[in-house]
Amino acid sequence: MGVCLSRKELEPKHRHVGVSGKHNQNKNPNHNHCYDHNNKNHEPFVKQSKPPFQQPYQLPDKHAPSPKPTVKRSDTNTIPGKQFEDVKQIYTLGKELGRGQFGVTYLCTENSTGLKYACKSISKRNLVSEPDKEEIKREIQIMQHMSGQPNIVEFKGAYEDENSVHVVMELCAGGELYDTIIAKGKYSERDAASIFRQIVNVVHICHFMGVMHRDLKPENFLLSSKDDKATIKAADFGLSVFIEEGKVYQDIVGSAYYVAPEVLRRKYGKEIDIWSAGVILYVLLSGVPPFWAETEKGIFDAILQGRIDFESLPWPIISNCAKDLVSKMLIQDPNKRITASQVLEHPWLKEGRDASDKPIESAVLSRRDSAQYFYLQSHMRNCWQDYKDSAQYSDN
Repeated sequence: MGVCLSRKELEPKHRHVGVSGKHNQNKNPNHNHCYDHNNKNHEPFVKQSKPPFQQPYQLPDKHAPSPKPTVKRSDTNTIPGKQFEDVKQIYTLGKELGRGQFGVTYLCTENSTGLKYACKSISKRNLVSEPDKEEIKREIQIMQHMSGQPNIVEFKGAYEDENSVHVVMELCAGGELYDTIIAKGKYSERDAASIFRQIVNVVHICHFMGVMHRDLKPENFLLSSKDDKATIKAADFGLSVFIEEGKVYQDIVGSAYYVAPEVLRRKYGKEIDIWSAGVILYVLLSGVPPFWAETEKGIFDAILQGRIDFESLPWPIISNCAKDLVSKMLIQDPNKRITASQVLEHPWLKEGRDASDKPIESAVLSRRDSAQYFYLQSHMRNCWQDYKDSAQYSDN
């Protein structure tokens, strides 16, 4: 379920099967070079046997987010878990902000305060099965569970009437992240590092709080305002699930360019979020995805082969440290892939460290190339659904 000002259409969602559990942490005190992340110490796994209702314990980690209060389940059978409530008694719905596959997002004003929010209204006619309803319930639970954390869109409330489910959340008036990058006109590795630090923080928070996002991509990140120092917010948790220790996910989810190879092989865990974030970093630095082709089969073959192009422009002028981080995030074996904590400790991403402030001459700032890329992304949406239906790589 998308949120304010995101132009993308919602993609079909899938029921989860389960997730595997352990993640590793390596803290290298030497930040003067790009460290080797293969020397790992185990960090605690946050187990959520009753995901939305069990508070995770605090990790001894300076990157650990604030603990969250528990979420109480209502005894009602409605989707938000409470009695029917007319959202229009609390908010005044205004202009349409966006339209997706399952609903419409409106600007709304809280009657008691005059504050502006975004309201996603989902018609019950689009929730044709019990799995559809369960997925909406899960997304609401995850948004409530994650709300209040840095770089996560703030959840205000969920309401239901006879015809629709309404989810009210923070209004992110700055628009989509990638549009802002293109409009910036000047862009450096240091700019990319500043943006990416916030994206990885979302991954770290999700994993710490027992959530696997499963659909990280630039379109799912919005700017809180039009200010130059606006905060980046993760704004879509429609495919996210609560992590369950000892289980392995098998359902195919995500977006074609950003999907991890183990998803195509139908055996994965939360490490897929690191892969997707690594693809985002590659796009931030070069303007194009690392694995792409004109057909869906070509894209998936490229992902499974895992060859990363660091030779085409602008990569010869990108720092070795940036390429080191991309490489460690796009390792084929998820057990050897760098963790979110390790990414945040990487010298390229550390505040004032190895990221250059020299402008990048790349497709990132080319409106034509960016438009072509997003056209291909839109074109691939239907191809991706065809692939999900066929699941031809499941036995590889």
